[in-house]
Amino acid sequence: MKLLYGYLVILLALLVWSGIKPKEQFTWFLEVLPAILGIMVLIVTFKNFRFTNFVYSLVFIHCVILIIGGHYTYAEVPLFDWIQNTFNQSRNNYDKLGHFAQGFVPFFIVREMFIRKNVVNGKKWLSFIAVCIVMAISVSYEFIEWLVSVLTAEGGDAFLGTQGYVWDTQSDMLFATIGAIIGVLFFRNSHDKALKHFNLDARNRA
Repeated sequence: MKLLYGYLVILLALLVWSGIKPKEQFTWFLEVLPAILGIMVLIVTFKNFRFTNFVYSLVFIHCVILIIGGHYTYAEVPLFDWIQNTFNQSRNNYDKLGHFAQGFVPFFIVREMFIRKNVVNGKKWLSFIAVCIVMAISVSYEFIEWLVSVLTAEGGDAFLGTQGYVWDTQSDMLFATIGAIIGVLFFRNSHDKALKHFNLDARNRA
């Protein structure tokens, strides 16, 4: 519990910092809204469905990425400006980190829910379906970005963060998919160990 309270305090502090003179107020709201909603959902559902600390830690990292992106806008995060200049990249690629996390983190949220609720039988099908759900989430988010851009005209440009890259939408979905696949290939066993410890702790608490 101390770890989770620590995460919550840090995120609240970051939200306050992020909301002080952000690059664009409207973009800040759009970028941090998923983090705020996600935190609220996890708090409300905590008693009925508590995730492993493994998942909460990933959610924490994802929220940090969203909040930082909200303050600077995804196209102007200073560290990635430096990376762009140092490695002669054509654009600031912080948004690709965000979309990678958009695939990597939800994959484990879905995976944990499915395992503990016995939704899918068979590990191969479990991974496949979880990756497909992550892809659907990514597509849905791109729909939201498109809708915001249509409704707000230039006001949504910073939210889109295309930076003139014609394949930005497709590459965003690709990076989310890559994030989920990386989760399957390299971190599935770590998640399984976290679930095992969580189940043992639950039995001890009972």
